[in-house]
Formats: sequence, structure tokens, C-alpha cells
Amino acid sequence: MRQHIKSIDYLRVISILAVVLIHTTTRTLETVGYDLNGFPMTLFLNQIARFAVPLFILISGFVLEISYNPKENYFSFIKRRFSKIFIPYIFWSAIYYFFVYNQNHDNFLKVILTGNASYQLYFIPTLCIFYLLFPFLYKIYNLISKWWSLTILGISQILLMRYDYFVKQFSVSDPLRVLILSYFLFIIGIVAARNKEKIFEIIRKIKYAFIVLIPSLAFYLFEEGRSRYFLTYDIKAFYSQWRPSVFVYTVLVSLILFYIFEKSKFQSMLMEKLSKLSFLVFFIHVIVLENLWAIFGKNLFNIFSKSLGGRIFFDPIFFGMVAITSFFIAFILHKIPKLWRVTG
Repeated sequence: MRQHIKSIDYLRVISILAVVLIHTTTRTLETVGYDLNGFPMTLFLNQIARFAVPLFILISGFVLEISYNPKENYFSFIKRRFSKIFIPYIFWSAIYYFFVYNQNHDNFLKVILTGNASYQLYFIPTLCIFYLLFPFLYKIYNLISKWWSLTILGISQILLMRYDYFVKQFSVSDPLRVLILSYFLFIIGIVAARNKEKIFEIIRKIKYAFIVLIPSLAFYLFEEGRSRYFLTYDIKAFYSQWRPSVFVYTVLVSLILFYIFEKSKFQSMLMEKLSKLSFLVFFIHVIVLENLWAIFGKNLFNIFSKSLGGRIFFDPIFFGMVAITSFFIAFILHKIPKLWRVTG
């Protein structure tokens, strides 16, 4: 029987909100022609949310581990997991490919395999690969969970991230590139699921260190993205979440949030409901963003951007509008019986 870990509900909602924050602030940065010096708060918000997709992958490993039945045969497992993620993925890829971003020059099959029907979908094919691999990772858990295995895997992951970010981006296409740059996060999630009590106790003893580490890393991410952009004038300098610094930041953020939410005795039914809506929000929020921007977002930005105070407040306001509208639409769609099987 699957365990219900309340902290996972919170982490899932936070990761989806971080995805929305990345994309709303990205719209601002695109609009101002990447004037990072003129919009430092926008860049800061964009950078501190970079844990979003890495955390989602970590959560995926965690959830698969606590819900897996080793007696279930491989194909039954794949059918069950893929029905939850792959069907909605194909449905929304078709919506984006044919109606939202219909200037895509790749054929639909290639779009499905690479996740480029819309920019937020890029890591879903990689997640599907992780699902395919999970039963095999489960069988060799005793090997991959040893301290020396984790050390080797962790160091190799950081080195790969460092090369991709600082030296030269890997020439392999998604989903393989994302797989190369995120495999250790998935493994961390698996190992964390079997050691959650130990992890909780360790964090309890050193929790005050996070007060210094996380804000310090947040400002480092901001400065790293900003300075490297002005060095290379490559927007991937601050758009990339597959950087060694983001990896460490993601692990620290996930650890302290896990501790805080597990320690809390407050059991929120609202958070559990929002968690169930979060996957659909992930799919639809870009459509919401595009429409809100076209209707009034752009005009609102033109008004707010005339003053320093307006620049500071615009991004939180636009983010809130997109997030609230996305969750509301997801809530309405979930009221339609059985529709979630197709839409997520």
C-alpha cells in the first residue's frame, strides 16, 4: 500500500509554483531584451526558483520508491505509470503543437520524443525513461545506495554538469541530455525514500546551518547567472538549471522543506488537493500565461516598468495571476468525471 507522505504534497506544489515563477519572470526578461542590470529583482526571482525541475525529478524517484510493489510485473508497472503521465503528455503536446505554438517545424512524433511542443515539456520524455529504468534500479538498490556508489555517482554528476555549463554544452539532444544531467537527483529521491527517518534526524541536528547556506547559495546563483551572461551573452547562463550550484541548492532546499513540513503537525487538506492539481497546472500554465499576457499583462508591464517600485512589484503580481488562474482552471477541469485521465 502506498504511503502518504504529507511533505511530498507541499514539495510538489512548491516545485510547480517555482516552474510558474520561472516562466513569468522569463517573459519579463524577454520583453526587456535581457536587461539584467535594469531588472535585477526579476533575475533574482528567476534564479531562486531554479530548483523547480530538479526537485520534481527528485520527488519522482521518492514517490516511485514508496509506491512500488516488487511483486508487480514490469509491463504492468510501466502501463500503470505511463497511463498517468504519458497520456496527458501526448494530449497537451498535441494542444501546444497544433494550436498554441503551431510554427514548430518538427514532425509530431519527434516533438513527442524530444518534448519540444512547448518549452515546459522538455523534461517529460526524460522522466518517462526514468520510469522505464526504475524497476532495474530497485533491484540493484543495495549497490547504488552504498556510500561509495553515491559518492562516485554524485561526483560524476557534478563534473558532467560543470562541463556542460562552464565548458561546452553536450551535443546530444533531449531527452538524453537531461538524463545525463539529472540521473543522480532521481537516485537521491529513491535513496531518500528508504531513509527518510534518518534524514529527518540529521537535518534536525544541523537545521540552523540552512539559514546561512540557502540564502548564500541563492545570491550565488543570481550572481553566477548574471556575471556569466555578461561574459558569454548566452541566455543559457541564467536559464540553465543543470549547474553544479543549482544541484547543491536543490538538495538543500528539498532537505529543509522536507524537515519543516514533516515536523509540522498541521495536516492540510487544501495542500493535498493542490498537489493533485499540480500536474495539470504544469501542463496548462503556459497557455494561461500567454493569454493573460496578451489580454492585459503586456499593458500592465508597460505601466509598472516606468518606475523602480513598479518593476519590483510587477513580477510577483503577474506570477500570482498566472498561478491562481491556472489552479482555478485545473480545479474546474478536475470536476469533470474521468477527464483527468486525459488531461492529467
